[in-house]
Amino acid sequence: MNIREYKLNTSLNSQTFWAYLQLMRPANIVTAWADILAGYAASGLFLSDYGWHTTEIVWLLLSTTGLYGGGIVFNDVFDSAIDAQERPERPIPSGRASRLGAIWLGSLLLLMGVIAASQVTLLSFTLAAIVALAAIIYDALGKHHPWLGPINMGCCRGGNLLLGVSAVPTMVAQQWFLALIPIAYIAAITAISQGEVHGGKKTIGAIAIGLIVVVISGLLVLGLLPNYQVLITLPFVGLLAGRVLPPFVKAAGQPQPDLIKSAVKAGVLSLIVLDATMAAGFAGWVYGLLVLLLLPISARLAQLFAVT
Repeated sequence: MNIREYKLNTSLNSQTFWAYLQLMRPANIVTAWADILAGYAASGLFLSDYGWHTTEIVWLLLSTTGLYGGGIVFNDVFDSAIDAQERPERPIPSGRASRLGAIWLGSLLLLMGVIAASQVTLLSFTLAAIVALAAIIYDALGKHHPWLGPINMGCCRGGNLLLGVSAVPTMVAQQWFLALIPIAYIAAITAISQGEVHGGKKTIGAIAIGLIVVVISGLLVLGLLPNYQVLITLPFVGLLAGRVLPPFVKAAGQPQPDLIKSAVKAGVLSLIVLDATMAAGFAGWVYGLLVLLLLPISARLAQLFAVT
């Protein structure tokens, strides 16, 4: 092999690697890490005498990387025919990644997610398996249903939050209701995202805004819990509202594809702010700021990789 052939092969391999990395949407995976850190804070383990349990955190972060990455890869697998018409630039329809290769990648990532969770607790393993199954159901069927799809996707995210709580299995039964907050939030994003390609409806936009208001209210209502410091969360709540409500209101008023995409992107990245809010409430403002530091990382990755 001469130098020219070597450079050509290297370039092709690099392009192929980049294409499969695009399928995983790294910016979105970072938001899933925030779920785990927020759930860990809610478990109370961070404030225990033992402090950080590094091993559990690493396994849970690895688990959510596989679960979210695998779920999002299968999203493109199931949508490859539609994307060929509506988004021909995506890795599979453009030919930069093969559908079979994407199936293998998605399967390995989901398997990695479940196995990693099994290294923490049996409940972690169970939750990871449920999230993996829910992700496949959403990709194959749920997303095409106007109201089941948003709930289905929300359950994936709620389960991911509880996966972080499962570092202390007994706390899942006590804090299960926390999953309702990301369920409502993701339902809002998923609902409004249905108009990304052809435009949406004002009624759907109004429903999405209503769900965001419910989420913000829920974050404040958590102050009724004895171990939740609601005053500390107020700056985080303000940041969340400031980042999400303006683009959602704009997209609801003018449900055009470009405005809807902007609202969806803002909503997805602001998942980190949502998680930072809960983390601050349960573990203090310093912990909340640590979670919030994931936001610039995710935002930077969003400049390199697609979010929606």
